Amino acid sequence: MKIAIAGYGLEGKQNYKYFNKPGNDLTIVDEREDIDIPSDAKYITGDGVYDDMSQFDMVIRTAGLSPLKIKKAKLVWSATNEFFAKCKAPIIGVTGTKGKGTTSSFITSILRASGKKVHLVGNIGVPALSVLPDIRSEDFVVYEMSSFQLWDIKYSPHIAVVLMIEPDHLDVHTDFEDYLKAKSNIRRWQNLNDICIYHPSNPFSQKIASVTLATLDQTTKGDYLNNIHRYGIKDDGLVYIKDDFFYTNDRKICPISCVKLPGKHNLENACAAMSAVLELQLDISDNQFAEGLRSFTGLPHRLKYVSEINDVKFYDDSISTTPGSAIAAIKSFTSPKVLILGGSYKGGDFTDLVKEIKKSNIRQIILMGDEANRIEQFLKDAGIAKYVNLERCSMFEIVSKAAAAASPGDVVILSPACASFGMFKNYQDRGKKFINAVDLLKSGETI
Repeated sequence: MKIAIAGYGLEGKQNYKYFNKPGNDLTIVDEREDIDIPSDAKYITGDGVYDDMSQFDMVIRTAGLSPLKIKKAKLVWSATNEFFAKCKAPIIGVTGTKGKGTTSSFITSILRASGKKVHLVGNIGVPALSVLPDIRSEDFVVYEMSSFQLWDIKYSPHIAVVLMIEPDHLDVHTDFEDYLKAKSNIRRWQNLNDICIYHPSNPFSQKIASVTLATLDQTTKGDYLNNIHRYGIKDDGLVYIKDDFFYTNDRKICPISCVKLPGKHNLENACAAMSAVLELQLDISDNQFAEGLRSFTGLPHRLKYVSEINDVKFYDDSISTTPGSAIAAIKSFTSPKVLILGGSYKGGDFTDLVKEIKKSNIRQIILMGDEANRIEQFLKDAGIAKYVNLERCSMFEIVSKAAAAASPGDVVILSPACASFGMFKNYQDRGKKFINAVDLLKSGETI
């Protein structure tokens, strides 16, 4: 079979390795020309390489490559489709605009605390096909699923978790409806034995949970919709919070202090994770739930504590690429805050973020990157003057300015609400440069 490996990044490399079997004739296809291609591999690179894929029997699309770019293909497939088609174990899929990685990690940690073998894969950075040969039917898979992985999937997980949804990736999706349609595939192919749990108040999450197969008759559709439940709400029978404890029905599981991550949104993520585990109907004790929550202390660049300088605490939330995630970061602290915002365009609407800034105890806002001027206009329109625009300054200059604006007892938060490109390679690079700048400042370095 003639197969095109479309996109040769982290996932594309694993796709090449997985499909490089006797009988398959592989060609790497990528718009980029400066990629590290195996010496014995066939390849096509450069602009317009996806315009005519008719010579291939199958095109394996990497997650970040829009299927709309692939023209004249006989069959477009993906690592996600291949994994779902071949995986023997039950799959818990987690999607949402933010919180996917944290919720997936909570689920994994709880299941491991109960003695189960769990494979955490997907958008969290582990290519699913790399672990597929090791998965047994008695194992569990937790799959963090971005809109890119869900774009053209033909399967849905046994348990679908839909966190809060807001506009995102509008620099790649044609519009918000296209983004929602992709997200909806986590639910679209579920059967009557599958379950979907969703955010208790977000209308877009509810819309995704209510998606049904068009082929269902009215009676079957009613049964199908009985398998959707809100997490965080007592009436829906899943995990909720009361008096600083996690409960399900009248079962008091453990105190919310078991969650070691800051912010109300992480308590919501814990409710979602615990609810998903409950839906597996395993015999997991209260102590195992508590241990699972306690043992997960956070992912890199997700509101992670960095250091303290002159009684000012610095937090790295570089994963924040949407206004909603920056709002969550602001709400996570009662102390006065210096907030670092800005980056590259991703289609975000800053209206709600500016409203939150206006009512919160923000001491200063530091703006950076291509979006600095657009955010500045939002702030001006709202009558907010406590900002400084450092559009093209280095991260060390930005951190130094933030530190100078802070008072003892304050927190400085890098929570950009924008993509990272332009100034940085990706959000990880942005976060690392923030950490390095804080370390330099702490060592006595000056501009």
